[in-house]
Amino acid sequence: MTTLTHRWDLTPAEARLLQTELAGRVIREGVPDGVEWVAGADVHYPRKGMGRAVGVLMRYPAMEPVAVEVIEEPASFPYVPGLLSFREAPAVIKVLSRLPRRPDLLLVDGQGIAPPRRLGIAAHLGLALDVPAVGCAKSRLCGDSAVPALEAGAWTPLMDGSETIGAVLRSRAGVKPLFVSIGHRMDLAGAIQWTMACCRGYRIPEPLRLAHHVAGGHGSPIAVKSDPHPDPLLEGEGNWRNPHPGPLPEGEGKEIVCKN
Repeated sequence: MTTLTHRWDLTPAEARLLQTELAGRVIREGVPDGVEWVAGADVHYPRKGMGRAVGVLMRYPAMEPVAVEVIEEPASFPYVPGLLSFREAPAVIKVLSRLPRRPDLLLVDGQGIAPPRRLGIAAHLGLALDVPAVGCAKSRLCGDSAVPALEAGAWTPLMDGSETIGAVLRSRAGVKPLFVSIGHRMDLAGAIQWTMACCRGYRIPEPLRLAHHVAGGHGSPIAVKSDPHPDPLLEGEGNWRNPHPGPLPEGEGKEIVCKN
């Protein structure tokens, strides 16, 4: 598995330069097949400067939650418009690495290639973890589009000049659309297809809906079923990124356990 590594202790100017470089590495083609494990990631800020990153793992196509992981830690990068991934991605990478299985598909609450420098948090995470990724944002960052029809699945292209940077997708009939964009190892048609495939009657795809719920501090009401087929290579304290991790440093983060 090839993953991307780089320094995170950057100035905003350095981050912008790196963003432009990394944008050229995003793979904008392909559609994942054989998907069984779908992860969703979201970040909230319960208090100033403190981020709560949530990773949810679900089994597709039943969309049953298998695992939820939560980390709370101070944001080490300031809030700078256009540089959200440098503020939030380090915690999301940590929390996703704690999931018991490597996801076949990652849905992220945020932009993929739709930002002006073409590297939003979904694209950054897709590169960092080398997984197919989709950005599902609730609002437009840039670009123009026509209004999609009111039925579920209707969409119109999101354009920045002559470039198609995403889709304005009506994920549920009669509700506000989502702004879907390529994250990594995915074409736009695939990003739209998998966003719709992961919806279960709500505007937000199920992995992101649950991640958003937990990130908002409502972890305990969610019933997370245990995986009936554990991977023997990942039993115990290991995870798909590091099968034999050391102990969690004091104060690094905390886990919210959802009741069965």
